[in-house]
Amino acid sequence: MKIFDSHFHIIDHQFPLVANNGFIPDAFSVEQYQQHTSQLNIMAGAVVSGSFQAFDQSYLLAALKQLGPGFVGVTQLPATCPDAEILDLHHSGVRALRFNLKRGGSEAIQHIEALAQRVYTLAGWHIELYVDSTELESLYPILMRLPKFSIDHLGLSATGFSTLLKLIEAGARVKATGFGRVDFNVANALQKIFSVNPDALLFGTDLPGTRAPRAFTPQDFELISSLFSTAQQEKIFYKNAADFYHINN
Repeated sequence: MKIFDSHFHIIDHQFPLVANNGFIPDAFSVEQYQQHTSQLNIMAGAVVSGSFQAFDQSYLLAALKQLGPGFVGVTQLPATCPDAEILDLHHSGVRALRFNLKRGGSEAIQHIEALAQRVYTLAGWHIELYVDSTELESLYPILMRLPKFSIDHLGLSATGFSTLLKLIEAGARVKATGFGRVDFNVANALQKIFSVNPDALLFGTDLPGTRAPRAFTPQDFELISSLFSTAQQEKIFYKNAADFYHINN
């Protein structure tokens, strides 16, 4: 089963890091990522900028160059970022813009609508949100106006899961990642999400699992395999994300 890893981090101390609430993560290189995932048939993936990387692009461009074709970037940008920089980043393989409402390090939420429209019009990028689903009800009107977006780690909380399902029904994607971060039954959540929109689930490892109570294990992959048919697994493990990030291999 080929895999698109829709969510992982590369942490290289050669590039700028910003302490987030006093936290600086340990290094996690491309080589370490490849070693950790050597038993998985990962053909493509998305390197996601963390709170501790703020608006630095240098680490991301280096990681994408090292990872090679099929891998894309999810960056964080200030609202003042010029159009030319967005287009340059797109040329280098960046395909999405992240708003980290959980940890910070990204642009403030009041800029999300204008930035979402701008990057989508310029480069076809979508928005990725690290947000607790308890906040989704208040954000719902804004999110429904975004051209295209995803939500990390199954929304994290049982409270707000019904709002998450409403957004998924309307076309939002959700990352099947960070199972050790959530406070609900993962199997039930995955099945409900798939039943609402079979195109919504995007598998990812969330490696190295910074600040997670439990990082990714092979059992997370096996859980998905046990719940869905081969055709459904092909969507969750690869096709949904490949379509979402415009990867054609």
